[in-house]
Amino acid sequence: MTDYRAPLRDIRFVRDVLLDYPAHYRNLPGGEDATPDMVDAILQEGARFCEEVLSPLNKVGDREGCVWSAEGVSTPTGFKAAYRQYVEGGWPSLAHGVEFGGQGLPESLGMAISEMMGEANWAWAMYPGLSHGAMNTLHAHGTPEQQQTYLTRLVSGEWTGTMCLTEAHCGSDLGLLRTRAEPQADGSYLVHGSKIFISAGEHDLAENIVHIVLARLPDAPEGTKGISLFIVPKVLPAADGLPGERNAVSCGSIEHKMGIHGNATCVLNFDGAKGFLIGPPNKGLNCMFTFMNMARLGTAIQGLAHAELAFQGAIRYARERLQMRSLSGPKAPDRPADPIIVHPDVRRMLLTIKAFAEGNRAMLYYAARLVDIAQRAADPAKREEAEGLLAFLTPIAKAFMTETGFEAANHGIQVYGGHGYIAEWGMEQNVRDSRISCLYEGTTGIQALDLLGRKVLMTQGEALKSFTRVVHRFCNAHADDPALAEFIEPLARLNQEWGEATLRIGMAAMQNREEVGAASVDYLMYSGYVCLAYFWADMARVASGRLAAGDEDQAFYQAKLHTARFYYQRILPRTRAHHGAMLAGAETLMGLAAEHFSLGY
Repeated sequence: MTDYRAPLRDIRFVRDVLLDYPAHYRNLPGGEDATPDMVDAILQEGARFCEEVLSPLNKVGDREGCVWSAEGVSTPTGFKAAYRQYVEGGWPSLAHGVEFGGQGLPESLGMAISEMMGEANWAWAMYPGLSHGAMNTLHAHGTPEQQQTYLTRLVSGEWTGTMCLTEAHCGSDLGLLRTRAEPQADGSYLVHGSKIFISAGEHDLAENIVHIVLARLPDAPEGTKGISLFIVPKVLPAADGLPGERNAVSCGSIEHKMGIHGNATCVLNFDGAKGFLIGPPNKGLNCMFTFMNMARLGTAIQGLAHAELAFQGAIRYARERLQMRSLSGPKAPDRPADPIIVHPDVRRMLLTIKAFAEGNRAMLYYAARLVDIAQRAADPAKREEAEGLLAFLTPIAKAFMTETGFEAANHGIQVYGGHGYIAEWGMEQNVRDSRISCLYEGTTGIQALDLLGRKVLMTQGEALKSFTRVVHRFCNAHADDPALAEFIEPLARLNQEWGEATLRIGMAAMQNREEVGAASVDYLMYSGYVCLAYFWADMARVASGRLAAGDEDQAFYQAKLHTARFYYQRILPRTRAHHGAMLAGAETLMGLAAEHFSLGY
């Protein structure tokens, strides 16, 4: 099994050097306490917790899984003790408001801890991870009484939270949901229905679970306009706010899954469970997007986590495994064969994983900085600008980072050869655990429709321009730097092409709306590769400057520059295929009658 080591060197590079987080925190209202010394201490202690406590439980969780009984769900050995240490360490409260018992530090710092926790043990990290979305929803839409009762205990980690959307007959089409909420004389509601695929929906880590549930009121209009949002606790709070009697919500079963066995994915039955309305009636989906958008960035972290794990396992193995001789002559003549890292195809896979892990980390922390600004900036114009950029980047981050994370995980197996298929090395678990990331919080196709249909075309391209302007300014600023020409010139061309292709798709969609769905996934992946090209060009800028200045960490910056070149020459050409496909038109997909698909048997 791979021993996880927190990638603090690269995390610090991205945060402190590339994105200048120290200055960001100094200029961020409420971020003044996040001094470099404090941030470094938090990252160091977080890394220790992840390496020493969570990582050793990763394989345990996969092997044991969760156990369902009528009394509840038992988590794997060690999970409960690890959660107790997590709470005692104050980690749940890190990035939440002091008025609710939090430490008031920026959200971006919490996301750095989430990255390391996810890399160490994704199944465990999902238990507290779901709570963050519940906290954000209550903070944005809960009443003061709801916040005092539920939010304070979620912030402390005494209780955990979930979001309950999906039903057996409807996945992403929430307009079809049937769960209903009946109003009661005391202002509460009785919730009836069943939800499926509820991650961390039942467990033994905390004394209560706060479910955030979508349901319909009796007089609700049809479709998504008739959905309301409710708090439904597993255990009803007593008068003193502590857990009282058990609510009428139960776990009917847990799913038998391909991966993340250590996290309970539940069927939850609400049999007249008492609930409390959050936000206005029939506006539940609007309120839930507070939860969902943060959950989508959380899933983007999962894509990064699996790429990082794949790299850590693959690079160690490639340095140690002996097989064949280098085609250009022995590289380890004193040994019976050369380590496989000398072979070009192994290098191709290692560099692909590295390019995705490090490039996606830059994109994630760029988005995390936008979260801080959107939440805390004193200038409304800056908040609005950050919100626009974040809205555009969120579906790209969620879908592109998970698709490339899954690809990286598969390369991790391939580097090991047959040994990668064997459980003891951990690479096959990494693939199994990563696969769900492309599905939940909206599949890649759903994210692609959101990006192209809602974020780009419905804004007449303004959302796209919010990012292409960033790229344009960067290219103009460095157009005369010969050291960066190999990056700036192709990036500038792609940035222009991006807008031109969008216009062509938009014009075609005016004649046939199917053109949006036909182009969307290729459009999203194209967008992701261009985004990563920007971040790799920026990393190349920093690396080139540090090398020219004689920085003592020459090897680190040489590796950055080399990986940037690899990305531009070996991965970025994928945009050509996506460009051709997204402009190919809907007829190639929609022209075949549905009944003709099965004529081959």
